Formats: sequence, C-alpha cells, structure tokens
Amino acid sequence: MNALVFPEGFAWGTATASYQIEGAAGEGGRGVSIWDTFADRPGTIADGSTGAVADDHYHRYAEDVELMAALGVGTYRFSFAWPRLQSGGAGGLNPAGVDFYDRLLDRLLDRGIKPWVTLYHWDLPQALEDAGGWPHRDTAHRFADYATAVHARFADRIPDWTTLNEPWCSAFRGYAGGQHAPGRREPAAAMAAAHHLMLGHGLAVRAMRAARPDLRYGVTLNLYPVDAATPAAADVDAARRVDGICNRLFLDPILRGAYPPDVRDDVAAVTDWSFVRDGDEQTIGAPLDVLGVNYYARHVVRARQSDDDPPADTGWVGAQRVVKVPTGRPTTHMGWEIDPDGLFDILRYVSERYDCPPIYITENGAAFDDRAGPDGHVHDPERIDYLDRHFRAAHRAIEAGVDLRGYFVWTLMDNFEWAFGYRKRFGLVHVDYATQRRTVKDSGHWFARVATSNTVEPR
Repeated sequence: MNALVFPEGFAWGTATASYQIEGAAGEGGRGVSIWDTFADRPGTIADGSTGAVADDHYHRYAEDVELMAALGVGTYRFSFAWPRLQSGGAGGLNPAGVDFYDRLLDRLLDRGIKPWVTLYHWDLPQALEDAGGWPHRDTAHRFADYATAVHARFADRIPDWTTLNEPWCSAFRGYAGGQHAPGRREPAAAMAAAHHLMLGHGLAVRAMRAARPDLRYGVTLNLYPVDAATPAAADVDAARRVDGICNRLFLDPILRGAYPPDVRDDVAAVTDWSFVRDGDEQTIGAPLDVLGVNYYARHVVRARQSDDDPPADTGWVGAQRVVKVPTGRPTTHMGWEIDPDGLFDILRYVSERYDCPPIYITENGAAFDDRAGPDGHVHDPERIDYLDRHFRAAHRAIEAGVDLRGYFVWTLMDNFEWAFGYRKRFGLVHVDYATQRRTVKDSGHWFARVATSNTVEPR
C-alpha cells in the first residue's frame, strides 16, 4: 500500500469522555451522575468496578496533556462533566469545576493543542434523572440552560462545540436495553428520551450561536451502514428498520428538520409520538457547522423467523423482528467485526443523502487485549493495522468527494469502558490502573508519525 497524504489542515486528534477518565468522583463539589448510581448497583459492570478513580485525569491532567503533545495530537476532543459543573443539573456553575477546566484548557493551549468540547457524554446529573430523566421534557431545557452557562464561561478558548455524544446510546442503551445508565427497560420512555435529547441539542445550538456566531457548533452521532443479509424482501425490510432506528431517526430531524415517516410507523406500537410538539422538529434542525460521526462497525441483518430466533439488539426499538448476522470478519476484543469499508460506506451515505455540513470522524478505534511485554513496551500491531486500514478508508472517502475534515482516535488512553469496566482497552496509551502509570503503546508512536506528517505510511 502506498503512502497517503491527507489534505492540508486535516485535523488529527484523540477523544475522551469525562466519566471514563476523570475520577475524583467525590471531589471539588462534583455531584452524583447516573453513571455513579448505575455502577454502584451490583451486576451492572462486568468487573464490578466504577469510574470513581478511572485514570485520575482530574489530578493528572498536566501529565496527560504532555502525552498528547508527544503523540502529535493537534485537537483534543473531551467532554465537560455536567455534574462537576452543575452538581444538581441546575443553577450557577460550580467554581471548583470551572477551575479544573480552566486549568485543562490553558494547559492545552500552552502546548498548541486545540480543544474540542462535548457538552454531554452520558453523565446526566442524578437529580435530573430522579425528576424524570431524558424522557421528561424539562430535561431538554435544563440541558440548554447548562450549555448556555458553560458556553458563556469558556467560549473565549473553545472554537468547536459538540452538544451530544451518541444520543442513540443515551436513549436506547439507557432507557430501552438497560445496558447503560440509568438502566431502564422502557421502550416508550426511550423514544421520548431520543426526542428530548435532540430537542435539547437544538435549543442549545440556537442559544450558543446567538451569543457567539463566530464559533462552530455540531453534534456527534454513532452511525452504521446497514445491509440486508439476503435480497429477500423480509430481509431488505429488516435492514430498512435498523437503518431507520439507528441512523435516520437522528439524521433526518437534525439535518432535515423532520422525522422519517417510515420510522414513525415502525414504532407506532411503542409510542404515539405525543411528546413531539409544534416547532420541535424545526428547533432540532437548527443549522450546524459540523457533523461528528462515530464509526465502529457495520450491521448485517435479516428478518427474525421464529420466537426461538433471538432479536439482535434490545435497543432497536421497533426493530425487534430483526436478527444480526455475523459475516466471519476478524473481530476486536469487543467482539465487533473489523470492517474499514463500512467507514467509507457510512461517510458516503451521509454525504450523498443529506445536505451535510463538513464531517469529522469524532471517534474510531479498537479494543485489543493489550499487555506490557518483558521489555516494558506495549506491542499492539492489531491496533496499528486497524487504524491504518480505517485511515485509508477515510482517505478514499475524501477522494470520492466526502467533505471530511478530521479524524479523532478513540481513545487517548485506556479507561473505564462503561459496562465493561476496565476489561477493554482502546487507548493509544496503556494505563496500569494500580499505579496509574502511563505507557505509550506502539500504536501511539505510530499515530504520532501520522499526525505530525499528515501522512499514512506505506505498507
């Protein structure tokens, strides 16, 4: 494979999330989040752990910024912890939380690293969940208030603002499947949650843009190419259903200002859509400057043939008559099939189907069973191969006309991987959780060469 040079100004970076790395759960006036509550519940986290300490980034942020600088990271996408800035999800900003992010931002800028912030990466203040959570309309307004306050405080140093990370996961993993916080299994509530997440997004974008129209605003969606396992009509319809609930339920209102009619029909047995009020879809469709795409896998599906045929995903509200079909591709340590062509396909899908703003890959990466060798180094050739192949797929999409402007690897360092605890390692940097020692993996050194040269090396 030849060397590939990316366009001038292409943004290379890494991404993290507050609950997964910060730790210091009881420090600095931070309130309780739904993930604190969920992780404390027996049986919810695979290894029985919590994010109470995680990577201790709250105390080690300066060391971590130096790691980023050594990796050639030009842009760092991180999330503000809502309960660290508003312990109860309302009111003025917590001074200790503001001080932490002030110090982090100043250190990033001192090292020439551009901050890219996500306002919500799943850590809803528990007080708001107690009041009804995302299925409750008022939460959208509380989010907009929070976003407006945080934006007013930090907009002087942050050019790029993402409202939500993966609202599909927040709504359907959290409120339908129960795999994520708050761990509810209520499909009707999940549909309302999806709507109110997007409503909060639209309200926040409008308010922030009114205050600072010179900055850039967007949202990050986890998207999947969806293929039918066979040309049979039932399987084609199964693929349509999954594409609807995973992709178009979010893309259509955000980029077109209206929900797709077929998805409304697909979930009619679950909800009557009474949570949608006049003007909501127009608010959700507030103009964007960027679209973040998180990509990890492709879905190949077929129709469910009998009650003995288990549905593919309990989060696929309205698509429970669908079965996911393995294709035999190699998998990551998460069990996800490795499919770089899927990245090319989803980028083309979004670019060609919608009047889309510039796209950034805001997450892509892979978990492998990384261990330090006898020499003290962490050799992870599988991750290097994974990233190389996905970077090449992204370059191919650019050549095909996709307006792709940047690529942020998930993730900077091994961390608390949600319901999997500390068993899955996605990082470019290895973390020994007992000592908090950081070790740059081979993939991290490889990524540094890509990021600093803007070139994927020949193979």
